[in-house]
Amino acid sequence: MAILFSVVVSAQTNLTGTWVLNKTKSKLSAEFSIAPKDMTVVQKGNDLSYEKHSEWQGQEFTISDKFTLDGKECVNKGWMDTEKKSTAEWSDDKKSVKITSKIPMQNETMTVIEVYKMEDGNLVLESKASSSYGDLEETQVFEKK
Repeated sequence: MAILFSVVVSAQTNLTGTWVLNKTKSKLSAEFSIAPKDMTVVQKGNDLSYEKHSEWQGQEFTISDKFTLDGKECVNKGWMDTEKKSTAEWSDDKKSVKITSKIPMQNETMTVIEVYKMEDGNLVLESKASSSYGDLEETQVFEKK
């Protein structure tokens, strides 16, 4: 009697690319948006890094972070010489990556949760930030450059 085994391999989403924000497709905060104008994502094996280009009050700046995709804590540069501590991990179905960051800010810590996923060829970033200043939720849609 032969026993057949089937192996189901779930395809892991690849977020790699240079991406430009589509403001029309995005749901951004009317008062204050944390969405970058564009970003470059590099995903290789268990490593994920991004470089986000943003503007705040007429000043352009870049945020560069590196993560491992295994849920272990990663430390990157935060605001004004602080350390941002983050964990990054795949969803069970390997279709999205969730990054949870703790960012020190003037005697408190802001928590930022970002979920990266692909939809219709676009990179979608669902972002939630919470601090004593309030809560901010956005859905940022990026098109491949």
